[in-house]
Amino acid sequence: MSVTIDTNILVYAANPLDAAHADALAAIERLGNASDLVTLFWPVIFGFLRITTNQRIRETPASLADSVDWLKALTAPAHVRVAGEPADFLQTFIDLVGPGIRGDLVPDAHIAALMRRHGVRTIYTRDRDFRRFDGIDVVDPCA
Repeated sequence: MSVTIDTNILVYAANPLDAAHADALAAIERLGNASDLVTLFWPVIFGFLRITTNQRIRETPASLADSVDWLKALTAPAHVRVAGEPADFLQTFIDLVGPGIRGDLVPDAHIAALMRRHGVRTIYTRDRDFRRFDGIDVVDPCA
């Protein structure tokens, strides 16, 4: 089984002041200690960096170096990989989303298409929009 983690869970786990911190961190620690393949996608990683270092979003933003160090620790286990888009990825995206996706759903559709392309079925997220995509199991570790 392969799983992925959405940006929101990473952000909650990295912020001890967030109400969802304990649940999000526990989920990440469980995944880190398991042997199942965990795949992180570049859009999620850069979303995490954008949010954790943004002073308009966080009262006390992290430095880029601290956020990168947190990600390095997260991706250090051998069963955690980082994946991105192959050259022909745009067709995978179009095949998944069809004509109805636009606006704020585009980033979620991007991740869903990456999941499909890399054989990842489960996403840990608080974002209910992922339920729109066939073949994706959504786990909310904070529910």
